[in-house]
Amino acid sequence: MRRTLAILILLGCTGGIPVEAQQPVTTADSVAATLARLAARLDTLEAGACPAGPTVVTPAGTDSVAVALRQLAERLDRLVAARCGGDAAAAAPPAEAVDELAALRAAAVQAADAAHPAAAADTGAKEPVFEGRQRDASALNPEISATGDIRFFLRDESPQQDNFQLEGVEVAVQSTLDPYSTAKIILGFEQGGVGVEEGYLYYTGLPGRVRLDAGKFRQPLGDLNRWHVHALPESDYPLVYQRYIGEEGLAGIGLSVYTALPFSIGHGTHELWLQGTTSEAEELYAGSTQPTVLARLLNFWQLSPSTYVQLGLTGTGGNNAGADLESRLAGADFRLTWRPPEAGTRKEFTLRAEGYLLHSNEAGFQTTRYGGFADLNYRASRRWILGVRGDWLEAPRGTYDTEWAVVPTLTWWQSEFVYLRLEGRHQDGSNVSPMNQLRAQVVFAMGPHKHETY
Repeated sequence: MRRTLAILILLGCTGGIPVEAQQPVTTADSVAATLARLAARLDTLEAGACPAGPTVVTPAGTDSVAVALRQLAERLDRLVAARCGGDAAAAAPPAEAVDELAALRAAAVQAADAAHPAAAADTGAKEPVFEGRQRDASALNPEISATGDIRFFLRDESPQQDNFQLEGVEVAVQSTLDPYSTAKIILGFEQGGVGVEEGYLYYTGLPGRVRLDAGKFRQPLGDLNRWHVHALPESDYPLVYQRYIGEEGLAGIGLSVYTALPFSIGHGTHELWLQGTTSEAEELYAGSTQPTVLARLLNFWQLSPSTYVQLGLTGTGGNNAGADLESRLAGADFRLTWRPPEAGTRKEFTLRAEGYLLHSNEAGFQTTRYGGFADLNYRASRRWILGVRGDWLEAPRGTYDTEWAVVPTLTWWQSEFVYLRLEGRHQDGSNVSPMNQLRAQVVFAMGPHKHETY
């Protein structure tokens, strides 16, 4: 880099070269490429060898840079001819050739030092400077983020009540502990108190491309369960999540092993999760504290630079001996996303669809129920996002009842720190009264981690 700078300065300082400022024939790319080739040949000469290949072809033109490049190339060719014209010359280069090369090098360095005295001073001897490598107190602080979710409601019922709610505030604390592990804690502040939504330690870079999580974490059920509420495309989880798992989704305390599988089907990427936890799912396990297991396979295919497809399969299950209950939940999820690389923050289309089968054995009475949802979101511009979700499910246990809902949304993305959403909701079912609702949602975030999605 220093040598190239010196050559550039030398070219700019060369005397006797006609200047034609109105003829910018030589482009920056051609000048840079020519200088690189000339520097390579100079390096070869300086190392005591002869450059291979033809002479350097300089850019055409009559401007000062082109002329200077031709003159420099001609001088270099004369040096090569004098030094490498024959075997004897190559073995013992003439003194005049060596002197000419040294003179050329010295002139370039001198011109560079004259133009950049500070850089020249750096090459000389100076007092040693000792720098401490210890971490200061601020570097030990973890990254802290916070989000807030404020909601306003209008209902088709009277009297109106609970029309204004602070749905919740989350505080996330995250830090890399050492080269091997990272920790994350997410606290939820709600009207009912404070709780730990997630708190886990994870290791990456383990043998076999394995990641190991230990603690409390949201589990990878479908495409949306790992997302926190404030990051969802609607203001809450789909009905099938709420009825089969719980209003807050599925979370557990235990161990999780993740790996990317070492093979590819159809040029895809395949990921596997295996988890053993005590899951907090009242609807699924009726408050059981017995161990549960979960397995998930996620397949990803990049169809084009702007389009990708995901297909996931998930199974989870556990028992509650006290309630004589066995629950098994199986699901399949699909996602198609179109996002042009040149307009990634302005255009996007995502289609999700998930279906679930819940099999329960409660005191010898077996039931098999189905549910699912489809969700479509379209980012029409940098600010505006349109969406709609349709839900349908059968009651998880007991009498056979069905429930469905339609949820259209309009989101104004003020920035990555704030978004506002207007959401309608029509909900009905065989054993529920029809419900119509209009929601307004304001979500804000602060800190390095915003609306975290997966």
